[in-house]
Amino acid sequence: MLNLKLQEKIHYTLRFATAMCFIGHGSFGIITKPIWVNYFAVFGIGKVMAYHLMPILGLFDIILGIVMLIYPIRVVPLWLVIWGIVTASLRPLSGEPFAEFIERAGNFGAPLALLLFSGGLQFTLKSLFTPIKPDTQVDEKTLKQVIICLKVVVFLLLAGHGWLNLIEKKGLIGQYTMLGFTNPQGTAQLIGALEIAAAIIVLIKPVRTILIIFLAWKMASELFYPHYEIFEWVERGGSYGAILALWFALGAEKKQTQLTKDIAASLNPTSN
Repeated sequence: MLNLKLQEKIHYTLRFATAMCFIGHGSFGIITKPIWVNYFAVFGIGKVMAYHLMPILGLFDIILGIVMLIYPIRVVPLWLVIWGIVTASLRPLSGEPFAEFIERAGNFGAPLALLLFSGGLQFTLKSLFTPIKPDTQVDEKTLKQVIICLKVVVFLLLAGHGWLNLIEKKGLIGQYTMLGFTNPQGTAQLIGALEIAAAIIVLIKPVRTILIIFLAWKMASELFYPHYEIFEWVERGGSYGAILALWFALGAEKKQTQLTKDIAASLNPTSN
């Protein structure tokens, strides 16, 4: 079984990340972010109605985020998996690059990893409204499943952001210009290439030391969105949470492997 302290760290990391996604996304609804009008239009909803609906959806998201912090029942992260996929899908469906979808993998990937870590994806009506407990024992098989999930999620979010840099997304070019880069297009190309390389490293063979660098980069880079810095930063909690949870999970896997080796060595001592 997994070390309880490490297990709790993974649980709380993914749980807080899920809450951040809800609260950050909901905040955009409360402040009626104009770009959301395009996403409502995918469903045939006009501008006036969209502005009426935004605060309602935003408030609902924030309430669910608070529920995740106080009394995390399984149906809440399950809903965020579905809701996160739907809202991320609206971006390419409204004409934005597909990279916008995969760059938001943390929004639905963090709650998915939390569900896998907390009993898997087999649900009953009763279990959906059962609280997720941080001290429920996790076996080695479950840990491996969560690591695979997180590796894919971190790969997607890094690759997606790298892709947006390579196609020179207007918002990113604006950030680099604001930060004083004399050649923002060249900066975007360089950062894009590095982020895609980082994504491949995570997918093939993640190194814990490098993951901390990726985490610091992601947390820092999300602070530079104009007008909505704090809300963007909070909403991307799934990205930070996925990277940090992967860091914890790899450490737990390493300890578990070493423990297995130690037990095997004690049962089969070498003869002198």
